[in-house]
Parts: sequence; C-alpha cells; structure tokens
Amino acid sequence: MKMQFLNRVEAGRLLARRLSQYANRAGVLVLALPRGGVPVGYEVAQALHAPLDVFMVRKLGVPGREELALGAIANGGIRALNGEVVEGLQIPDEVIQAVAARELCELERREQAYRGDRPTPDVQGRTVILVDDGIATGSTMRAAVAALRQLEAGRIVVATPTAALSTMREMHADVDEFVAVMTPADFTAVGQWYQDFGQTTDAEVRELLERASEFPSPAAS
Repeated sequence: MKMQFLNRVEAGRLLARRLSQYANRAGVLVLALPRGGVPVGYEVAQALHAPLDVFMVRKLGVPGREELALGAIANGGIRALNGEVVEGLQIPDEVIQAVAARELCELERREQAYRGDRPTPDVQGRTVILVDDGIATGSTMRAAVAALRQLEAGRIVVATPTAALSTMREMHADVDEFVAVMTPADFTAVGQWYQDFGQTTDAEVRELLERASEFPSPAAS
C-alpha cells in the first residue's frame, strides 16, 4: 500500500519535522508557491516560528497540451524553459512568448490578490525555505530557484512533502538543500500522494497569509 498524506495540513506538519534545525533562527523566511504550497508552507512557518509569504511562479503549458510544461516564469521576470520539451516539440519562440505573456498577466493578478499593498519580502542574504505541496517535473520550482539566485538569497532550501525521485536528484545541484518527506520512484502526479487534494482557493491563500502575519519571529541578529 502506498503512503498518502491525509491533506496538505498533515503534509506540512510532517515536513516541518524534517526542517526543525531551522526553528527559531533569525533570517529564515518561508516562501510558498501558490496555491497548493501555501497550506503546507503555513504549517512549516508556524512550526519554525518563521515569517511566511508567497513566491509567484506560473507554469508555461504547451498549447493544446497544457498539462505538459514547456517551462515556467517567476517573480523578477525570470523564465526557465524545459529545453527537452521545447526542442523535442520544436516550439517556436513566438509561441513561447505568447504563452509567457498570458501567464505573466495571471501571475501579476495573483500577486496583487494575495499580497495587496504589502511589499515583496527582501531575500538578500537570508535563508529561504521554498515550499510546494509536491514536485513532479520541477519546472516551476526551478524557475523559483533561479529567481531567488538572482535576488541574492543567502541559502535556498527546497522543501516539499513529496517529490519524484528523479527530479530530486536532478535538482540537488541547483539548491543548497532539498528536503522531502518521501521521494517515490513511481511518481506520476502530486495528487496521487494525497487522500484529499482539493484545490486551494485564492480566499484560503489570503486567509492563511493574514493569519501567518501574526506568527512570532526570532529577532534579527
């Protein structure tokens, strides 16, 4: 029988146990990938007594086959392309540009909806724990990591309840640490590892971010 998380809340609590060395440490910031990563990130931030915010990333789906990622875009105008998909399907640059422009509009809409007038957190020199509810191909997470490198994060920790074993191995060289509760080899979709994988709504994201604003944080050293 395959292990499954009950829901994102349980998954976040189990993940937080794997990150206990970062508890009560100044300079630690938890950034969750919306929307599904936010309930997981909330549990992590609460357990670690760390601030929580969102980091915006959007998958770039192949036209007509949107479930297949040709890449992703992230905060700061960063674009990460899946060269194997782009070259294998011979996707022209003008198609990539059109898909990226459309997803950029949605990224900006969500950022306004979630953050409002709050400024984007300063990651320079900080330990950033980048959280999602699961990682399949890793295209969106790679875009987020690339953006954080450009923004001069001090240390990048990718943290997720479940990730494809092959993706974890591929990403190890790109990050300072990769933490997962389980990394199955027979990974086909994130949802297969959850009993309840209902969609997280914009309203839930806003509520969790508002509640997290009251978390106590360690004083800066």
